[in-house]
This record gives sequence, C-alpha cells and structure tokens, in this order.
Amino acid sequence: MRILVVSDSHRYHDNLEIAIEKVMPDKIFHAGDAQGGEDYIEAICDCPLEIVRGNCDYGSYLPDYVVLEVGRHVVLLTHGHLHGAGYGTGELASFARLKGADVIIYGHTHVPQITYEDDITIINPGSISFPRQDGRKPSYLVIDVDPVGELHYKLCYLE
Repeated sequence: MRILVVSDSHRYHDNLEIAIEKVMPDKIFHAGDAQGGEDYIEAICDCPLEIVRGNCDYGSYLPDYVVLEVGRHVVLLTHGHLHGAGYGTGELASFARLKGADVIIYGHTHVPQITYEDDITIINPGSISFPRQDGRKPSYLVIDVDPVGELHYKLCYLE
C-alpha cells in the first residue's frame, strides 16, 4: 500500500494534483489547512482520504485528529497547532503516546521533517503549496507499507 501525505494546501490544489499523479496513492492523509478545499480534494483523489482540521480551517467540522491503524503501526494524524508544533515536537510525541500511537503526522509549520523521540516517529510533510524551509520547494511524503506491515518514509519535493 502507498499513502500520500500532504499538509497545508490552503485551497491551492495544482501541486496536490501533480503529487497525486506522480504517487498514484492507495490512500491520502492530509494534515490540515485545506481551507474548505476538502470536498475538492476528495473528488480528485480517487482513493480514501483522511483529513483533519487545521488552524485556518475556520468553521470546519473536520476532526482535530484521527487515529489510524497502518500496517503494524498506529498513526495519529493531526495539524499540530493545538500541541505546540511551532515550538518543537515534545508535546506532539506526548500526545501520540497518550493516544497509543507510535507515529504522529502533523503540519502547521510548513517545514518538512522526520524525527524520532524515543519510541515515537514524528513526521511533517511540509506544505504542498506554501513551503517555508530553505529552498522553499513544495513538499509531500510517501509512506510505503511493506508486506509485513512496516512503514517506509520518503520526503519528496516538487521542482
């Protein structure tokens, strides 16, 4: 199984459409700030979509987080703004433990990263539309789930 992970599209879908075409995912995880574009994303993805509410998703009825079984792992998908994402990953790791997850995916900072805090894998795909890291390339993450249920991560950038 292949999962496309994106965040912070902010209603700009051109790069998301390119990523979907390149990855051809079996599922899409969106870590928030679709800004009302979730119906459009669901219409173009042609696969199951998990999406959470971000700080710019005003009036949205999307959940603040979802807990998902992915292979042999438990993944927590959230935007991160409610858990201090702008100040580090410690509170995110604690929230993952609280929810029984060993992987947490978040957005909010628009900066891609994969880090580890003890038993927790902490992932930010960056922003597919408005990147903030050095070089400012739009980014996304691909998770490949192997036959024994292990997760393999790859950060990807659009030119």
